[in-house]
Amino acid sequence: MRNYHDPVYKRVRSIVLKRDKNCCQMPHCKSKKRLHVHHIRPWSKASSLRFEPTNLITLCHKCHESIKDQEHIYESLFMGIVRNNENNS
Repeated sequence: MRNYHDPVYKRVRSIVLKRDKNCCQMPHCKSKKRLHVHHIRPWSKASSLRFEPTNLITLCHKCHESIKDQEHIYESLFMGIVRNNENNS
């Protein structure tokens, strides 16, 4: 069970939002509203990556909902975006 109040999760979430400049990273979106920090490799399947910033990306609510049940399709795209953002931080 996820604990969104966990200090470790809150710290990592803050790092990811800052790295992603507090905007949705879905190409052609860039919304700054209703932001979520999405696990690229799922929380349930990659427990060792749960708090790893390179496995997290910022998405707005709308984009996050649009990829539901299709996360695997976006994995390499999101990993590339994160790598680029990490290099430009």
